Amino acid sequence: MEYPLGNIRVGGFILQYRPFGQLGFSVSTLGFGCMRLPLLEATPDAHGNVAEERRIDEALATAMLRFAIDQGVNYVDTAYNYHGGQSEWVVGRALSDGYREKVKLATKLPCWLVKEPADFDRLLDEQLKKLNVSHIDFYLLHALRRESWDKVKALGVLEFLNRAVADGRIMYPAFSIHDEFPVFKEILDAHPWAMCQIQLNYMDEDYQAGLAGLQYAGHKGVPVVIMEPLRGGKLAQEPPEEIKQVWKQSKKKRTPAEWAFRWVCDFPETTVVLSGMSTMEQVRENVKIFDNLKPPCLDLQEGFLIDKVRQIYRQRMAIGCTQCGYCMPCPANVSIPHILDLYNDYAMFGSAEGAFLTYKALVARGRDAAQCVECGKCEDACPQQLQIVRALREAHTALQK
Repeated sequence: MEYPLGNIRVGGFILQYRPFGQLGFSVSTLGFGCMRLPLLEATPDAHGNVAEERRIDEALATAMLRFAIDQGVNYVDTAYNYHGGQSEWVVGRALSDGYREKVKLATKLPCWLVKEPADFDRLLDEQLKKLNVSHIDFYLLHALRRESWDKVKALGVLEFLNRAVADGRIMYPAFSIHDEFPVFKEILDAHPWAMCQIQLNYMDEDYQAGLAGLQYAGHKGVPVVIMEPLRGGKLAQEPPEEIKQVWKQSKKKRTPAEWAFRWVCDFPETTVVLSGMSTMEQVRENVKIFDNLKPPCLDLQEGFLIDKVRQIYRQRMAIGCTQCGYCMPCPANVSIPHILDLYNDYAMFGSAEGAFLTYKALVARGRDAAQCVECGKCEDACPQQLQIVRALREAHTALQK
């Protein structure tokens, strides 16, 4: 189903659509991300890692996907590894009965599983089978970093993508990235990509590709799909009291999730904003938020409020770690940057159940802060001159819950 540019009324809502670059069709600004589908129960060995939670409530997931599509959502995103490999199967079945024809479907090549050129075709053919489709609209090189990009490029991934487009298995080549702007720019310039996917939210404007990447892609005319607009749900949860007081200054009352969505939607370079919805309530709320949501999504005063919230969150950081990795490897095998990142999440957002579960997994692997022998090598290497040893002790106490 092709939607016109602009608005269309569906199911009582006026959903907003944006042109997908120069491809000749438009997509709903709200995209359905399938990494956090509802669960029947937690998977024991997942340790809070949403990508490994395999016990999907398929009946509810199908109802949520179809409800969203019935409301006009026409972009669905999944990946080979989501839900321990189960997401593609569930999405494929949910898109039966005519729903596949109503959406643009995106999935991703697991670059970390590629060992030889033949793996490209093997993995794609497996994904086509799992999704029960003849072709995939957007096929992304998944979670590229410098090392994985260099590897798959040397193995001929660009030639593979050209061949898969030519034989009709994929329509459009794309990539997602988890690396800094210079790497993003190099990859974007290396191929005529149909789309790129980056992490962006009002707390991560300078993180990885960031706003610089969004604007550079826009300059080149490459559509941008935004992932983690809610920072893994942290920007949607009940905020600390001092943040609540800032939001109360707004003339218009909005949920924390709506503030975060409005920030990313305010950029004209944004094409799709992915939301990893886990409940029917979240689907209904998001459809309502994206009802007629188009730039300008924020006025000047509202932009100032978001700036103030960002400043408060950053002031709540436990330690100014930039995740540069100079402290690694640790002689005692402590996962230092990971632990400090979890500690900051706990300090900034108040409630961080995922941080506790993830830290529990580090304890199980013997990579927690209790393994620190206080040799001080990390502090000697830290360009920020941070008191890492003390922060690790504090983090271990805070995250042991």
